[in-house]
Amino acid sequence: MTRSLCETLPGAEVSDPWGGGHDAWKVGGKMFACIGAIQTGVSVKTDGIEMAEMLIEAGVAERAPYFHRSWVHLPEGTSDDELRHRLLRSYDLIRSALPKKVQTALPPRG
Repeated sequence: MTRSLCETLPGAEVSDPWGGGHDAWKVGGKMFACIGAIQTGVSVKTDGIEMAEMLIEAGVAERAPYFHRSWVHLPEGTSDDELRHRLLRSYDLIRSALPKKVQTALPPRG
């Protein structure tokens, strides 16, 4: 589901910046989701450290290794609704932080 959802987001592109089979999904050159080569699941950005800690404490997510503390890892088995919500929220957070010129060049997210 992760790849199929990311593919539909306006301006989303995938690359493997570190080699070894990572899928780093980016919008405007900034990453909003990362699927690891070894660890199953996906890492996404949250609204901040407090939100990440709340998700971890609630058992919804895990600490995302190698990422800032505002990122979480959603393990395999995360419900489709939660996964969809977190991916879209991460995309929207990253997109809204892009320079206005870059944002306006992207098609709107339906």
